[in-house]
Amino acid sequence: MTTLPAPSTAALATSQALCTHIRQAISDAGGWIPFSRYMELALYAPGLGYYSAGSHKLGSAGDFTTAPEMSAYFGRTLARQIAELLPQTAGKLYEFGAGTGKLAIDILTELEKLGCLPEQYIIIDLSADLIERQQTAIRATLPHLADRLQWLSVLPAELDGVVIGNEVLDAMPCELLHWTPEPQQRGVALEGEQFIWQDRPIQDPALQQPAAALNIRQEGYISELSLSNTAFIHTLARHLVRGAILLVDYGYPASEFYHPQRHMGTLIGHYRHHTVDDPFFLPGLMDLTCHVDFTAIAQSGIDAGLDLIGYTTQAQFLINAGITQLLGELDADDSASYLPVVAMVQKLLSMQEMGELFKVIGFGRGVSIDWQGFSQGDRCHTL
Repeated sequence: MTTLPAPSTAALATSQALCTHIRQAISDAGGWIPFSRYMELALYAPGLGYYSAGSHKLGSAGDFTTAPEMSAYFGRTLARQIAELLPQTAGKLYEFGAGTGKLAIDILTELEKLGCLPEQYIIIDLSADLIERQQTAIRATLPHLADRLQWLSVLPAELDGVVIGNEVLDAMPCELLHWTPEPQQRGVALEGEQFIWQDRPIQDPALQQPAAALNIRQEGYISELSLSNTAFIHTLARHLVRGAILLVDYGYPASEFYHPQRHMGTLIGHYRHHTVDDPFFLPGLMDLTCHVDFTAIAQSGIDAGLDLIGYTTQAQFLINAGITQLLGELDADDSASYLPVVAMVQKLLSMQEMGELFKVIGFGRGVSIDWQGFSQGDRCHTL
């Protein structure tokens, strides 16, 4: 059995303070909260939640590594797609949940090379800690472009440009359902000081309808349903007057997401590069995520009046958008420089790594429907 790294005294104190906060929320709610509320508090409680406190989250010193942290060629390749779309809009680029700022740096660096810099690069983020890291990194790396950057905590009234989000959907609070065989809403209650699972009949019509539509009859089946994801897409659609939405995340179409063999769902914790099955482990010090139901995402966009442009694997999208051409600019004879870069790109593309599990979905309004990234291997028919 793997022994997980022990937190520092300060980190443990933060987690304990968050536990006290969550216990109070459960008591205030009458002894039970839906899991989505627990996840929201664990990740975003002001000053205490995983994304609100000051711990390192990304990279080798954090809990997980994202594609931008792994290779600059991820952002550089996305920039090639963005460069096709920006001129069809007011020229603004919006990024949700910008992490350390690495993706913004790589995209802006490539767009500058392509002569297609955005009028503004607007980062929308809720984490004060990460915003500070983003600002420091961008100003140190691209000081001459710093005046193009803007940080917001709320969505602008109108979006006219390109919207991007890498691993944003998976970090939104999800509902947990337990079929017995009828779907029950799984929530969190208290047994003394300990958090415990407790199921209740679904009361919210907004959850009842999509839960029933899944038509699952497997006794004991547990899975997630994200009202936050679909609400996010509807919100983007309401604000998007013209432009493109490009989202990258790990997940499946509904037929795979709710497959009979996936009977324990996809909810997982990430702590110091270990996966943890117990979502009650060190709240506030562990990331909580669930995979994305891309069928629900696609349908939400269509229902909201967006054009569904394409849906494919990360590997196929990056290849379509020209990642191999970018690699071709390197000197293959300089093995000391070339091989590490290729190794990281291989992780982005490999079916055994990120290439197949991660998907890319695109929506548009008032822009061309012919995007380079979806020119081959579009899987919209599987949604």
